[in-house]
Order: sequence, then C-alpha cells, then structure tokens
Amino acid sequence: MSENKKKVSADDAAEPALDGAKIDMQPRAGLDGGSRSTAPAADAPDDDEPAFAWMVPSGGKMTKAGNPVADAPAKAVNPAREEPATTGIPAHAGASALAPKHGGGHLPVKIAPAGSTGETEPARATGNLPDRHASGNVAPQAAGSAAPNDTSSVFREPLPTSMLQVRPPQEDVDRRAAQREEAAKVQPVLPRVMQVLLAVCYPFVLLVLAIRLITTPLFLWVEYHRPGFPADSFGFSTDDRMTYGSYVVDYLLNFSGPRFLGDLVKPGGRALFNAGEVSHMADVKSVISMAFTVGTVLAVVIIIGIIYLMRRSTGGVRRGLFAGSIATLVLVIGLAVLAFMGWETFFTDFHRIFFKNGTWTFYLDDSLIRLFPEQFWTDSGLLIGVVVFLVSTLTLAFTWPTKQRRNVSARAKSRRQGRRAVAGG
Repeated sequence: MSENKKKVSADDAAEPALDGAKIDMQPRAGLDGGSRSTAPAADAPDDDEPAFAWMVPSGGKMTKAGNPVADAPAKAVNPAREEPATTGIPAHAGASALAPKHGGGHLPVKIAPAGSTGETEPARATGNLPDRHASGNVAPQAAGSAAPNDTSSVFREPLPTSMLQVRPPQEDVDRRAAQREEAAKVQPVLPRVMQVLLAVCYPFVLLVLAIRLITTPLFLWVEYHRPGFPADSFGFSTDDRMTYGSYVVDYLLNFSGPRFLGDLVKPGGRALFNAGEVSHMADVKSVISMAFTVGTVLAVVIIIGIIYLMRRSTGGVRRGLFAGSIATLVLVIGLAVLAFMGWETFFTDFHRIFFKNGTWTFYLDDSLIRLFPEQFWTDSGLLIGVVVFLVSTLTLAFTWPTKQRRNVSARAKSRRQGRRAVAGG
C-alpha cells in the first residue's frame, strides 16, 4: 500500500463514519507546501487489502487473497448505545467541521445527501447504525420500547377519584341500607303538627268570619226590612232603627270609647242609651275585639300551615282541612241541637259565659231591646249556623279522600321518602 493511502486511512479511522453521505477526498491545492499531489498515486502497487480500516467487515479477517475469513458471529449493535457519527451535525454543515487536522491545515470533506449521485460510492460503517435523520430519536425510541416491559420504574399518579372506586365492606353497606330503610319509615313530626293546628284552628276562624258577617250595616238593613220582623212598639221607625243600630255596629268595630254611644241623644234631647246599656256594649266590644284578634292570629297560623304543608307534605292541606271540617260540623250540629232544645236557655247560658250576671238584662223600653229584639238574635244565630254549616260541608266535599286523591298522595309520599333516603344515605 502506498504511503499516501496509509496516512489517509489512519486519519479516517480516527474520525467517526458518516452514514448515508458520500465522501470525496480532494486535498486542497497547495496544502503542506505543495508536497502532496492532488490525487492518489495510480502507479503504486495494489493488492486486495481494503484501503481503509473501516471497510473491513466487523470482526472479520482478510486472507492474502482478499477474501474475508469467517469468524464468530458479531454481536448485534444496540442502536440506543452507539451514537451515530453524524449525531448533532446538520447535513449542510461545512466540510471544515469534519475534516481532520494535518499539521497546519485541514483536509476538506464534501458531504452530499444520501440520495444524490456521484462518482464515489458512499461509505458505510460496519454494524447496524441508525440513519442520520433519525439519529436524534434513537435513544427515546429505545427507552419507549422498553417502558412497557419495565413497569416497576414508572411512576403513576393516582386519580383524584380513585378512592370512589373502592367498595366499602359488606357490613357497612348493609348497615347503611338498614339506616336508609329506617329513615324512609320515620314520619316527620312538624307536618303532623301543622295538620293538627289546621284542623283545630279551622272551626274557630270560620265561626269568627260568620260573626263578622252579622256585624255589618248590610245585615242590619236586611234584617230590619225583611218581612215578619217585629216593629217597635215604643215608636222607633225602620229608619230610626237603621240609624241608631248603625251607631252600635260602628262602635263595636272602631277604636272609640264608651262616649261614642253615651253622647248620642234622641230628638227630644234625652240620652239614647243609659249607663247600663253603654257599659254592656263596652263589654260586648271587648269580647268582639278579642274574638276578632284571636281569629286573625288563627287565620295567620292557617295560612302558614297551608304554605308549609303544600311544600313539605303532599295531601297534608287536604287532610288538615278535612279533619277541621268534620270538627266544625260536629261543633255546629251540637250547638244547633242545644239551641233548638231551648233557645232562651241557650241564650242565657251564652251570656253567662262571657258577661257578669245583671249586666246584660234590660227593660223592654230600653233602646238596646227596641233596636235588637229577641228575633234579631235568633236570626243572627241561625245565620251563623247556616254559614258555618255550608262552608264546612263544602270543605268536607272538596277534601274528601277519594281513591284518586289517595293515589296521588301515595305517589308523592313515595318520591319524598326516596329523596330523604338518598339524602340520609
């Protein structure tokens, strides 16, 4: 082998091989003082030995005839461990970046793409080297291919809802199911209380409304003008009764004191009501005011109970009003029986309950008796009883527990219990 060839092969053996690139060794003109020629010596004796060491097969030996000698099979080269020669060097980099130094100069190397044509065949390194375009991704691919087989070194962060997938012990599941069933069977106390209040307050509110109906000038006018109403034997005309009777009704409903009636006089200048009559009307006003106040409070309780039961207990309003209407009918029928059995006894006992003895009895010529005779109170009691009876009967009819209403209430109750069971679980 010529000296020039040996020097080039020794220098090139130290440089990494360029995969997929064609190398044209052309020494620069005038390099090393012009002592070298521009091409290898053509007349030098040649043999079958490769010019470069990297052209020898891996692990192989050459015979004198130039044929490779079979050797032990070479171990596979791991692409992940052997970095290609062109790693990190772009294909368009300058030739001076790869040329080895010789003394004071450089040996220029021309790099051409793998697909281009040229006079010199591209030299390839022995072994299974990766392509230069994929050289930067060889190590990650190798690491990624080994990741599924080596799961012990992979960190897996638990999901935020991973604990929701853990099934609790069977004992806890059975205990919670029993608690849900027990909660579904328990009936709320407050809806029951509101139903009872609704049933109790309903008769009294209805009775107060009926009493308010007779304490109006309209009822006076109807009563004084109806056929069969007894005339005043002491000289009050129907117009006089209507005028003086309106003063009495106004006194019961306004906030005036006893002087409102005590200062009234007849056309002759005498007082319309004496001291006993004014005192009794003051007592009546106190009873009426108390009844209206209690009735108003009970009406507010009924309204609150209805609103609450409409939201929390399906059918609760109907059951409360149904029970209240039954209680009202029982009360009215009982009082009506007592009144028909003896009106005078019933009237006397009623006054004894609310007034003191001797304060509610008057002479026939007193103004209160002439304005409000016994027939007036009989008609008033009858009107109160009829109004209460009709309203309670209608309430009973509209709240009667029919089959359809019971089914609606049962379905609503089942849905409500299911929601409570889910909330309790």
